[in-house]
Amino acid sequence: MVPSSETATVRVLCQKLLLSPNHPGTLQWLIGSPFFPPFTVVSTFRCIHHSPDFQQESDDLRKLLPKGFEVIGGLIIGDSDAEKSAFEAVRAARRLRKHLSEGGELDDEKIVGASCDVGTGTIHFFISKSENTTKLEPVGSVVYEDKSGKYLWENGCLLHCELPIKLPFYYPASSPSDSKEKFSDAIDAVITQFKEPYVVYIAETLKKASGGVPKPVVLRGKDLGFGADASNINRLPSADQVSDIKMLSCSHLCLNNKTAPAVNSAENADKIHISVLLNRSEKLPTSGAPVAEYFPAMEEARLIVVDLNLDVLTYAPKDLPLMHAVSNLVIPALVDQLYSLKKIILPHLLLRIYHFNPPGVLHPITSMYELNYGETEMKQVDVRKLLHLRLGLPLDRPLLRIANALDLSVNDDSKSNMNRRGSTLLKDVHIGIPSSGVSEGVASIIQGSYEYYHYLQDGFDDSGWGCAYRSLQTIISWFRLQHYTSISVPSHREIQQTLVEIGDKDPSFVGSREWIGAIELSFVLDKLLGVSCKIMNFRSGSELPEKCRELAMHFENQGTPIMIGGGVLAYTLLGVDYDEGSGDCAFLILDPHYTGSEDHKKIVNGGWCGWKKAVDSKGKSFFLHNKFYNLLLPQRPNMV
Repeated sequence: MVPSSETATVRVLCQKLLLSPNHPGTLQWLIGSPFFPPFTVVSTFRCIHHSPDFQQESDDLRKLLPKGFEVIGGLIIGDSDAEKSAFEAVRAARRLRKHLSEGGELDDEKIVGASCDVGTGTIHFFISKSENTTKLEPVGSVVYEDKSGKYLWENGCLLHCELPIKLPFYYPASSPSDSKEKFSDAIDAVITQFKEPYVVYIAETLKKASGGVPKPVVLRGKDLGFGADASNINRLPSADQVSDIKMLSCSHLCLNNKTAPAVNSAENADKIHISVLLNRSEKLPTSGAPVAEYFPAMEEARLIVVDLNLDVLTYAPKDLPLMHAVSNLVIPALVDQLYSLKKIILPHLLLRIYHFNPPGVLHPITSMYELNYGETEMKQVDVRKLLHLRLGLPLDRPLLRIANALDLSVNDDSKSNMNRRGSTLLKDVHIGIPSSGVSEGVASIIQGSYEYYHYLQDGFDDSGWGCAYRSLQTIISWFRLQHYTSISVPSHREIQQTLVEIGDKDPSFVGSREWIGAIELSFVLDKLLGVSCKIMNFRSGSELPEKCRELAMHFENQGTPIMIGGGVLAYTLLGVDYDEGSGDCAFLILDPHYTGSEDHKKIVNGGWCGWKKAVDSKGKSFFLHNKFYNLLLPQRPNMV
């Protein structure tokens, strides 16, 4: 039962509710789910088509937002008249909901309206009872939930369906303009087949565990519950015990015996794969031989075969019956995607569909990319910029490139993430290390992930000369894992060849054991990645603590690992802990001179990754006073 507006509570699950707090007039769509309690805000999308253009906005959101989520209201960055601004947001949200609904019928649902005062930053929430209501009512309370990801993924799962279709269609050679209409007719013919009684849907778990795996569930078109309101369907917590396969819930294919604590994110959520098959031969009244029908063309015709690779992702509560999840979520998502493709596709376009779960967004989003000219082509860059703008993502880092897409392939819980991705290197070894010992310090550390490269890896003996090479490999791994580049981390020989190619070294340098320093690393990063670097020079190790504030700013703004080189051994700097009052500081050092196995405990306990005081408790200096140092500070590329 929906609570009355006097006692209604708005629950905000997303951490970042305001995407553009300093831009008056900005409109945001509040996203919820029919499966959640009323007035629960899961995420917020910025309206990017001004006026706004509701048709374009609805087209974008239909492609972007997985089924299982919906627009439940609007928020405007307004003036001091909160109710007036909120009413404008409600009116816009209702118009958008009409465009999103198939028939555009009257929207009589309760809608959330919100207004943010530009001056104070205060957000006021209201409830609109119906389409014809002219007065809004303030909500009883607003709750900002903690552990919102846990709420989503303990109670819900993802249904993933891939459907490749080869779609042939003919059009008269004398009338090329008819091709669009014929293509549209062919799409409509495919859509009608989704509800045919002979279509078979096979649901199976997408995650393989060490224990038993549930058997796939076979659903037929004639058994599905088309037209039902999935949010009002009776859901049975004990659906696994029912005898009727049609009433099996999604939880039947979700794994309860996970071997490791679940991380509450879309990447680690329970996933169910849906396959679509046509079975025209089931229970035919009569048997017979295959028949081919011939329809001669009345005039010269052209044949086009379009490859459609449908790929949809939907969200469903675990206690929702599978038959309703397929009929009310998966099939409508396939239909919407076909209609979207019908509007934009041309035979020569290379369209691919990807699903992402960018930071700060609790649920996945879906995007269609045109990849004829690659990811860096300006048209595709502009598409990603608009997505960043809509989702409130920073415009200086790649978060929605193909390499960021969710991996929805079948995986095995008994294997680690790094093994599944084909890497045996340790990642992020600084996580979990002891504190620095700077009592009032503020730690500024690397942003994102990296791989730990050190001596003797891959059976290659570089002990005594390869520490700067290993530091460079760690830095390049950071750029790879943040998806700024897709190149492989270069070997020592490839690094040397690069320096020869740019003219910095003679050909005899390749295959040698000569040291390299910060300057050479900057040349390689520029050549291979197009990354620029700053270099800080120190005549003595005693000068490094004086630059702690500047190094902290680097980690806060750039977030890249720093290479420490010079007249002594090379290290990788992952962060600083600095007490501005006392000047006490510590440096988070990743030491490439380690020669053992990939054993995290051994590395941390041995001090190969840890905080190093400039001068320790025994008066020993980590940075030598009689040696010079060069620090290489790679700059984060400004790109999406």
